[in-house]
Amino acid sequence: MNTTDSQTLPVAELLERAEQMRLAGDYRAGAELARAAADLAASSGDDAGEAAALRSLATQLMRVGRQEEAIAACRRAAVMLDGLGDRVGLCEVLTLQAIPLSELGMHDEALGVLADARDIAQELGNRELLYWVHNRTGVVHGSLGDRELSTTCLMLALSMAEGMNAEARFCILNNVSDNAVYEVTRLRGRGESEAAGRVLTGALGYVAEALRLAREANHPFREAISLDNYGMLLALAGDLDGAAELIEDSRRIAVRAGYRSLESAALQHQARVRLMRGDHAEAIEGLILALDRAHQAGEKPMAMEIFRELSAAHERIGDHRAALSYYRDFHDLERELHNQVAAARARMAAHHFELDNMRLEAENARLETELHRARSAELAADNLLWQRQATEDALTGLPNRRSADDRLPKLVAAGGPVWVALADVDHFKRVNDRYGHPVGDEVLRRIATILLEGIGETDLAARFGGEEFLIALHGSGADDARARCELLRARVAAYPWESIEPGLAVTVSLGLTEVAGPQSLAAALQRADQRLYDAKRNGRNRVHAD
Repeated sequence: MNTTDSQTLPVAELLERAEQMRLAGDYRAGAELARAAADLAASSGDDAGEAAALRSLATQLMRVGRQEEAIAACRRAAVMLDGLGDRVGLCEVLTLQAIPLSELGMHDEALGVLADARDIAQELGNRELLYWVHNRTGVVHGSLGDRELSTTCLMLALSMAEGMNAEARFCILNNVSDNAVYEVTRLRGRGESEAAGRVLTGALGYVAEALRLAREANHPFREAISLDNYGMLLALAGDLDGAAELIEDSRRIAVRAGYRSLESAALQHQARVRLMRGDHAEAIEGLILALDRAHQAGEKPMAMEIFRELSAAHERIGDHRAALSYYRDFHDLERELHNQVAAARARMAAHHFELDNMRLEAENARLETELHRARSAELAADNLLWQRQATEDALTGLPNRRSADDRLPKLVAAGGPVWVALADVDHFKRVNDRYGHPVGDEVLRRIATILLEGIGETDLAARFGGEEFLIALHGSGADDARARCELLRARVAAYPWESIEPGLAVTVSLGLTEVAGPQSLAAALQRADQRLYDAKRNGRNRVHAD
């Protein structure tokens, strides 16, 4: 349908056609129809019609990667719905807005609008609204990496999905399945094999039902995303051939329908399956292709994740130079994304200012509630700060010596090999004497960041005191532990320290040893300290191990 055709249709019919396009997975055509409906409603002063059209527009824009436009549409719709007194519609739009906010990396803002939506849903006692709030809250926490809290929210939403329409049931089943891919990995990393098995068994049932619903609806986007999740779960279950087949099916659908982000995700997951097989060369080739697709789709968070995986893959095959190069690419893109988020916040703040006159009356009515929420948040923040001060090093944000003394025995008791390294900044006194203590403090903060980015989820990095750090590597063999410490040493040495102060160069020395068991932890720390002394004595900027 061309633009002239859309201009001759009433708002309701345009919205109906936009919804048909959405249900068919043709989001670009749906967005065009929804925008035409919004313009027509605005020209006739139909606030309710415009709000409905803006909500439809936002839903479709976020599926084609136009997140800022989706947020702007949600915000304008929210102002209109608030003025109309439509609390149900306002709750739905706030819940929807959380998704593009999260996609842009604005997780605090996403959780903020979900908190507002939850208040409205609870006030109305509306079970369906609460279901969507819990569902989207779980997705945002998953994006933040808090898989445990994500699982709690998603399972709560799943318990409320009985009797809801097929789209709602698909959404929660798919989200639970996607989260399970990460949750199973997390639980296995903690040695909780039985819990991981239960999560995996349940998720395989959920994703099979999600795929059935997607195919029943003849919806290519849903089918592609559920096939991809199904494949990753099969890989975790050990069926690598079945996993490869399903992920390839997902990729083909994505290519056929023009879903570039889904194509990139499928290529990335195919590479992960190849890594599980030990096919490192093919996996690296697949990751490079996935990276190209991610760049084409403008999916920078996905590209950043692929850079990290390429670094890890090259590290596995011993190509530490390439690993370090991809790590730098990851770091550069991370900085670029941070800058883009800040710019997006600035643009949206300007748009928000334009809506202030429309919002003023509704905001005044909510002032008392906002004040109460702020006071509650302040109390919660004070409590959190007190808890963090007891276990966190104030300068670097790493666990402090007290926290490490508590966590390290638990890491050893969890089973599997554990290697401990003590790292010390070389000639740190010279840094303080020449450049001043503020520069020395910044050096320690940057090293803490490098250590955190270079360890796994089941590992530990802590500040032991002064310029000394502890690294505990769980599940590593002798060669792997040595290689990982060498890579950490190289990353510190290669860091652009001159960006802090001209002429500044920083290296670290590390002493590495294996912990034989819970009773030998103290002896292992003494050996690591001796190996650190050996590294210092033999020239510094090196790793000495047993």
